[in-house]
Amino acid sequence: MQLAVELNLDLVNVAPTAKPPVCRIMDYGKFRYEQQKKEKEARKNQKIVDLKEVWFRANIDENDYQTKFRNVVKFLNEGDKVKASVRFRGREIAHASLGQKILDRLSKEVAELCSVERAPKLEGRSMIMILAPKTNS
Repeated sequence: MQLAVELNLDLVNVAPTAKPPVCRIMDYGKFRYEQQKKEKEARKNQKIVDLKEVWFRANIDENDYQTKFRNVVKFLNEGDKVKASVRFRGREIAHASLGQKILDRLSKEVAELCSVERAPKLEGRSMIMILAPKTNS
């Protein structure tokens, strides 16, 4: 401690659980600043993956399907996950197989861009499937 005071530096306990405890003489403020810079740089390089949602209907027309399909492809190319849902209204829920066909068709058409993270599953009045973009590594 005397040496740290003479050098006008800090005595930092690096490994307090070691026998004997390990201490280092350093400028603690400068050390914390360097650590914060490293953490900030690491956060800057992270890719935040969003979950985009695209709604389909059980009796969707071909042109509407193509428009929503283009949106799914755009979202996957941007690196976002896509939650594809088929909403059933009224008595459409009795024909859940139509929604299954729509989601199966979608997954086949975008198979080269993504992988199916969660297979189509009926939840309440919606059938939901989650697509995750393939990593380019």
